[in-house]
Amino acid sequence: MTTTPKRTYSLDRMIKIALDLSVEKDFDKLMQKILTEAMDTCHCDAGTVYILEGEFLHFHTVYTKSKGTSMAEQSSNVNLPPVKLGRGNVCACAALDNKKINIPDIYESTEYDFTGAQKYDAINHYRTGSMLVIPMDDEKNQPIGVLQLINAQDEEGKTIPFDPLYEEVISALASLAAVSLNNHQLAKEVNDMLHSFVEVMVDAIDARSSYNANHTRSMVHYADRFIDYLNDTGNPWTFTKDAKDAYLMSIWLHDIGKLIVPLELLDKPDRLGSLYDGIKNRVDIAVLMEKVEALEHPENAAACEEKAAQLKSAWEAIDSANRAGFLTDETVAELRSYAAISCKTAENEEIPLLNGQELTSITIKKGTLTIEERKKIQSHVVYTARMLEKMNFKGIYKDVPFWSGSHHEYLNGKGYPKGLTESELPKESRLLTIIDVYDALTAEDRPYKPPMPPEKAFSILEKMRDDGQIDGELLQLFRESEVWQK
Repeated sequence: MTTTPKRTYSLDRMIKIALDLSVEKDFDKLMQKILTEAMDTCHCDAGTVYILEGEFLHFHTVYTKSKGTSMAEQSSNVNLPPVKLGRGNVCACAALDNKKINIPDIYESTEYDFTGAQKYDAINHYRTGSMLVIPMDDEKNQPIGVLQLINAQDEEGKTIPFDPLYEEVISALASLAAVSLNNHQLAKEVNDMLHSFVEVMVDAIDARSSYNANHTRSMVHYADRFIDYLNDTGNPWTFTKDAKDAYLMSIWLHDIGKLIVPLELLDKPDRLGSLYDGIKNRVDIAVLMEKVEALEHPENAAACEEKAAQLKSAWEAIDSANRAGFLTDETVAELRSYAAISCKTAENEEIPLLNGQELTSITIKKGTLTIEERKKIQSHVVYTARMLEKMNFKGIYKDVPFWSGSHHEYLNGKGYPKGLTESELPKESRLLTIIDVYDALTAEDRPYKPPMPPEKAFSILEKMRDDGQIDGELLQLFRESEVWQK
């Protein structure tokens, strides 16, 4: 009588296996190790780990020794359709009934439907004989997967039934797999929830300002491609899958503080912003009042006409300056001269053409924000760090709040909000700063400026490098990578 080669399994052996498996952090490799141990225990030719998702058992890890290829290769190339829970498949029956199933020879069994396995045999020129199917249960004794072994073999390689003595050992291995699977699923659920939160936050920013949302997505696109470039070119600075995920999350969240910044500042398209209509109405009323004055007092018609012309001329200059890219000193001086021009209100009161806030706004030399408005915009970094720190990021995500909150810091200590210096800024923060500046310069959807060509943008970045603000080595890598190409 032929028998399966014996392996002795004591409590100490199982503890050692559990410890060996506990140090494996890669879930796919962990399932491969458990399947390998189970197959070696029973000295069988094939095995499969199924994961239960909804109404289907999905193939996760598959291996047939006689195929001659590695388990990792077979598992990565598996494209078999999932098995629907029902009485038509023995693995599904094991999950539905939550019981061990040991079949000496599937071609002689009448208890279960093996037409699926027999079709597989015909297609792949294989002969499935004995089968041992063990459900993997969670802490509530509910199946979350199935461990299936095929074709136990004797010392000569002949297919024999699975020895019932091994059922408890395989059940113990299945329990280890179930614990690992359960932990993996819980971790995935938490991770999915975290990513869902990120999507919600970005959508919230998108709903307020489409400009900022496009900015974030572009940055993630650049960073994603740049990390692949580093990994593919053998650069010493590489990212694991988890490290990449954490870094991209810091970019997704880097502008979350802008949820607190007033929308009229985020989307301010010109210098005057909401002040524009007030000045326009003031001029229109003042011009109209001059016409009324001329009609009521014809002797003052010439003076009224001259005043109306002066108001119109001043408004044309103000309107032109409002959207100009840059104001010269001469233009600023001209605008200041208009501020004190008197305007008549509908109540016939005399007021200056521009008040203090309006004059400050229209005389901004470059950009659209006053100093105070710029400070409010810059405060988003403080809010970003504060909001993310309250989320208590841990593990691979522990540095997300710092990276996100330091993307406006410069190596020379002249950034904000904390004025950090080179020794305090890791590569992740430095890269985020470079990508942030590049996209801000080249963005095609900013309401207050046209997009800048890449060469000009890199020229500005190189000036920042020369001023000690950004990392020159990373800037060179980013430029050489060409991941910024549209």
